[in-house]
Amino acid sequence: MNETALKKLARPLIVLATLIWGSTFVIMKSTLDTVPTFYLLAFRFTAGAVILAAIFWRRLKLLDRGYLVAGAVMGTLLFAAYSTQTFGLMLTSPGKNAFLTAVYCVIVPFLYWVVSRQAPDKFNVAAALLCIAGVGLVSLSADFSVNWGDVLTLVSGFVYACHIIAVAKNAQGKDIFLLTAVQFAVTAAWAWGAALLFEHFPRGITAGAAGSLAYLAVCATAGALLFQNVGQKYTPPATAAVLLALEAPFGVFFSVLVGSEKLTVPMVLGFALIFISILCSETKFAFLRRKSAGGETGGG
Repeated sequence: MNETALKKLARPLIVLATLIWGSTFVIMKSTLDTVPTFYLLAFRFTAGAVILAAIFWRRLKLLDRGYLVAGAVMGTLLFAAYSTQTFGLMLTSPGKNAFLTAVYCVIVPFLYWVVSRQAPDKFNVAAALLCIAGVGLVSLSADFSVNWGDVLTLVSGFVYACHIIAVAKNAQGKDIFLLTAVQFAVTAAWAWGAALLFEHFPRGITAGAAGSLAYLAVCATAGALLFQNVGQKYTPPATAAVLLALEAPFGVFFSVLVGSEKLTVPMVLGFALIFISILCSETKFAFLRRKSAGGETGGG
């Protein structure tokens, strides 16, 4: 697929990635009952790296020190983000986990400012604030207490923001498919090391858990994370962060769909705010300004 086609598909690919991740919340919760956290990540990312290497093996000849360094940074950040988020999920509610992780959509514009010296505009800031308010309405219950799971989840949100910036900085000028495969391999290496040091190997994995692992490896890892990286290469980081935050409302949507949660008025308001935040980020409300200018001209 050529660069022009990838640029056109960039934002839809990010949204597709969040849709897939949203479908994994229920799967992850049940799989963690059978497979410990680090082993789950090790299986996911090993399979993801093997799948991408098998599909794009011709690109391996491009592998050099630049890819290894960039992949090491991205893979390390991804491992840290997934680990802290998953352990946070074990100690807090899924709704609060989704909301607190999504704080990266507020952090990214300012973190990118520090790294690139490009200040966020007022629409970036407004979109981020609208998005986090919408995610809060969708995800949070009446329980606003704070525990260690919430703290870990907040840490994961910051690390995810760092990962988004790392992808934005390292993807330029590189083959994104090869870079993603290297990232997966590094994440898998960290996960295997932590699993062997801190956890017992899972025994008696059920057919259901094996199926869940396969879905997580193929769709949520090899597919969705590749979509994220490809999309981010051609999307400004602040916009990408807002689009990536769709993972939380998609997670709630699937939870409602399977009957785990009921649709409420705050959820509907939250979805509306998130939609407005995406409009703000993508269009900067230019269509309203054009309409206003057109009205003034017609009136004159």
